Amino acid sequence: MEEFHKTKRLPPYVFEQVNRLKAKARAAGADIIDLGMGNPDLPTPKHIVEKLTEVVQDPRSHRYSASKGINGLRKAQAGYYARRFGVKLNPDTQVVATLGSKEGFANMAQAITAPGDVVLSPNPSYPIHTFGFLMAGAAIRSIPAEPGPEFFHALERAVIHSVPKPLAIILCYPANPTAYCADLDFYKDVVAFARKHEIFILSDLAYSEIYFGDTPPPSVLQVPGAIDVTAEFTSLSKTFSMPGWRMGFAVGNERLIAALTRVKSYLDYGAFTPIQVAATAALNGSDECVAETRAIYKKRRDVVIESFARAGWSMPAPEASMFIWAPIPEKFKALGSLEFSKLLLEKAEVAVAPGIGFGEYGDDFVRIGLVENEQRLRQAARNVRRFLETAETTLHNQVPLGASR
Repeated sequence: MEEFHKTKRLPPYVFEQVNRLKAKARAAGADIIDLGMGNPDLPTPKHIVEKLTEVVQDPRSHRYSASKGINGLRKAQAGYYARRFGVKLNPDTQVVATLGSKEGFANMAQAITAPGDVVLSPNPSYPIHTFGFLMAGAAIRSIPAEPGPEFFHALERAVIHSVPKPLAIILCYPANPTAYCADLDFYKDVVAFARKHEIFILSDLAYSEIYFGDTPPPSVLQVPGAIDVTAEFTSLSKTFSMPGWRMGFAVGNERLIAALTRVKSYLDYGAFTPIQVAATAALNGSDECVAETRAIYKKRRDVVIESFARAGWSMPAPEASMFIWAPIPEKFKALGSLEFSKLLLEKAEVAVAPGIGFGEYGDDFVRIGLVENEQRLRQAARNVRRFLETAETTLHNQVPLGASR
């Protein structure tokens, strides 16, 4: 059966292969420890759930809602930016509610992209950063995910060699999947470049509140003049453990926000009103629950780094996000991330996300999500240890293992 034009532009969904194996193993009775999907397992804070329960009792709240978000919610998001980043936003023209940051990115791509436009996207990166624009007809040019000198060298090459000139630069810090972080000096240089060449910046700030040091991640909108070229996307999914609620925002440049708002007005009626009211309560409420969530992820990060190192698999500790970007052990690197992920699932009953799913430059890594409790994470490390200790003798006839160090 011939594929449709837009779906033909999309590569096979790598994660689906792991998901099928995971479902098959569970059906056979295996106790799979699933660290593959960035799906927060922590409960939504009680006061947010109570607000939803209260508002949903009112039949008037069951009607269609406002696509751009109810007024109180947009004001609450503007208030969050003022408190957290010192950035002043007009809730009427510079804030729009989205059905999660993923939907926001996808519809922004539809709103601003013409066929053949060039978009600069990190590689590896969260898939929607690339495929949202591919489906809108853009050509993707990869740039480094790490915020360093080579990032700017790549930007310069892209402007010189791309026809037409790039439309937008995608940023994502703290990064998914790599957990790289950017500072304000880096953002200042990106903004200066974008303003000089009249290129938009689209920043994904979904992990702004999941950080483990003393310095919170900044927003690119803190840079003077950034709002002239920038739209930034945030989400309540990780900050308030509300992934299934599908509540996010785009803020920033009025022209970009207006384009997104117009496209959304044709495509949806907005999130369910009780969800929007509960999200308002989350943004206007105490930050105590956010600090508790942050502390839990930090403990989980430390457990994984320590216990997996004892198991024989060392990996760098991320400064932020709910992920660890783990290099594949040397003797398995030749397999690539997809086959290694399948092997972990089959032999250690641990599911991870293969790095190739985030771009070809991720194939030497897997992404480990901090989405299980500490006991389960330690169990995963024990399973991995048994696998690594026996792989040399049990797998020599099945997979080409590298020489032992």
